[in-house]
Amino acid sequence: MAHSPFAKTPAPPYFAVIFASQRQGGDDGYGAMADRMEALAPSQPGYLGIESCRGADGFGITVSYWRREADILAWKRNAEHAEARARGRGGWYAHFELRIARVDRAYGGPTQVAADAAATP
Repeated sequence: MAHSPFAKTPAPPYFAVIFASQRQGGDDGYGAMADRMEALAPSQPGYLGIESCRGADGFGITVSYWRREADILAWKRNAEHAEARARGRGGWYAHFELRIARVDRAYGGPTQVAADAAATP
């Protein structure tokens, strides 16, 4: 089964950290650090999942999901994550915006069964 790009989140409420960024310059270790953060985050208390994409123009959005706001603050204090943030400010990003939101409602669709049924003549 292929890996889904959608995070498997529980029923709300939970929190979302929305990070929009514009990359600049070459890789300079960015890819390795991004991979490390994606591997490290699941070991943090309260981590629920991540969704991320980046366009060819360098603009990207990453949304990470957390059980509680306190879990987000603990992730912010993680030493490796602090290093990644410093490197981002120091040159990886031309600009970024970070937003934290509480998710009170969530739903998705269509299910694969519904999509298959709709496609059947």
